Amino acid sequence: MNSMRIRRTALAVAAAAVLPFSLAACSDSGSDAKASPTAAAEDAAKIGERSPASDGTTSDKPFGPACAGVPAEGAGSFDGMAKDPVATAASNNPALSTLVAAVKQAGLVDTLNNAKDITVFAPTNDAFAKIPKADLDKVLADKEQLTKILTYHVVGQKLTPKQLESGSFETLQKGMVTTSGSDEAYKVNDTATVVCGNVRTANANVYIIDTVLMPK
Repeated sequence: MNSMRIRRTALAVAAAAVLPFSLAACSDSGSDAKASPTAAAEDAAKIGERSPASDGTTSDKPFGPACAGVPAEGAGSFDGMAKDPVATAASNNPALSTLVAAVKQAGLVDTLNNAKDITVFAPTNDAFAKIPKADLDKVLADKEQLTKILTYHVVGQKLTPKQLESGSFETLQKGMVTTSGSDEAYKVNDTATVVCGNVRTANANVYIIDTVLMPK
C-alpha cells in the first residue's frame, strides 16, 4: 500500500511539473503563428490598400464625369499626360483643342511647359463654345487680352483636391480665383464646375472645367 501511494504521488508531481511547459509551448506556438512572415505581409498589404494620398484623400486618381472620355492608353491617356509638360499634355486631349489653339495664339506654350509646380484650370471645348462666336473671335485676335484670360487660369503652385475645398489663390495674371466644394465636387469662382480633376502632368496638376474663367 505504501508503495502504491508513493508511486501515485510521484506521478502527480511529474504531471504538475510537465503541465506548465506544455502550456508555454502552446502559447509560444500561437505567438509564432501571429508573427509569421505571411501574416505580416498580408497585414501590410491591407494597410497599403487603405493608405490615404498625400493630400489627405483616399485616392490620388483623377475624378469627375468627364474623365470617362479620356483615352485609356496612348499620349492622351492619364498615364501619357503624366509624362509630358502641361501644354504638350493638353494638346493630346481632343476635348482641350480650343484651349490649346488659344495657348498657341498667345505664345504661351513654352511658358506653360517650362513652368514648375503649377495648377491649370483647363476649359473644355464646350466651355469656349458658351462664349458667343463674335466675342470669342475678338478675344482670340487680341493677344494681350487673350494672355490675361489664359494666365488667369494658372496658379503658381500645385493644388490638391483638399485645398480646393475652400481656397483663394493668386493666378499668373495676378488676379485671384476662389474654389469651393468637397467629395470630388468642386467649383471655381462659383461659375465653373470641375468635370475632370486631379489630372497629373509632368509639371502641373490640371482641373478640367466647364466654363471659361474671366478676370475682373
